[in-house]
Amino acid sequence: MSDSTETDAIAQAMASPAFSQDPYPLYAKLREEQPLYRSPQGIAHLSRYADVDAALRDLRLSNDRDRLARSLAGGQGVGETLSRLMRKLGRVMTNTDPPDHARLRKLVNKAFSAGRVRDFRPAIQAIADELLDAAQAAGPSFDVVSALAYPLTTTVLCELVGLPRSVQAQAIEWIYLLENPTSAGLSVEQIEGIIDQLYDYLRSLAAQRRAKPTGDFISALLNVEEGGDRLSEDELLNACFVLLASGYESTMNLIGNAVLTLLRHPDQLALLQAKPELLPKAIEEVLRYESPSLLVIRSVAEPVEIAGGRLEEGELVYLLLGSANRDSARFPDPDRFDIARSDNKHVSFGAGIHFCLGAPLARLEAEVALGTLLRRFPRLHLETDTVEWRTNRALRGLTSLPVAY
Repeated sequence: MSDSTETDAIAQAMASPAFSQDPYPLYAKLREEQPLYRSPQGIAHLSRYADVDAALRDLRLSNDRDRLARSLAGGQGVGETLSRLMRKLGRVMTNTDPPDHARLRKLVNKAFSAGRVRDFRPAIQAIADELLDAAQAAGPSFDVVSALAYPLTTTVLCELVGLPRSVQAQAIEWIYLLENPTSAGLSVEQIEGIIDQLYDYLRSLAAQRRAKPTGDFISALLNVEEGGDRLSEDELLNACFVLLASGYESTMNLIGNAVLTLLRHPDQLALLQAKPELLPKAIEEVLRYESPSLLVIRSVAEPVEIAGGRLEEGELVYLLLGSANRDSARFPDPDRFDIARSDNKHVSFGAGIHFCLGAPLARLEAEVALGTLLRRFPRLHLETDTVEWRTNRALRGLTSLPVAY
């Protein structure tokens, strides 16, 4: 088979429904045969753990918004719409490179510290209890995604940022539409309109908190200071927007993936129920085994030699986190789900300077959700042998997860 034919076959496989349901066989093929694969559109893909981890830490692979927007616009069929929306957003910490990134991260990290996240645990627990009370009252079965994972993660973010209950339903609708514009049939103009509405509301809320601070994230961002440096209003609004618009989906997927994976591995579920102190390790193994984030995107700022090949300036690169997490060169018996696994340094939250700032919150939400679910429903089981994964090459999550207790 010629290289071009093989490339086309891989591209077709990635676009198939089967890939959404189970990407791991194709990931294994890439790691073995084409650790640096280029799609027909010219997008480079890295699949081995060592290469993905190195690329995440390599500052020559840029996460800068403007550079990514230019690369996206230049990619054949890749995303003039996406690049336009990236330009629409202000500069945010998640899409900047040094030195801007270091400054923004230091300031935002003060407001979004691990201690502040830990202090939010009682609020997360109260939300989880309320949701599971409602699920239990509705009958002997429920959908983990719609009854727990989605409302928990979106409500937690709204509460954390400081949105009052009276506007949370509207904010959650905006968040959903921004995360699912295609299925909602939105034009780019409509998406931009939603972004404007959300920014306008956050600007109004920031003005209220400036006059009367509370204990929420916006108040903390307003007060944070480092050597006399503070966030500008745009930087503050961008931080809140990114937290709301992109902070829930991976955690929602993590919760659903965790429940499914444990119920499909009764030996591991029994071990966790016998030793609940293993819950943090179980969360880490789910993050590795069924990573809620399958890839991240970088743009090449300078040529890089990697995976036996060369990345050229201006190229787009997909770092396949889900593949790296199943690499046998890094994880013994990688296709085995083992909640007691040691040395479990997965890349689901990235690595290097762009390591996910929201990782402590995601872990805490998953721990509260899964721990509460298993305590309240010790006989929890799947209602169906067949589940449907969402069609998304970047994120791995379930459309629904019917369970009974």
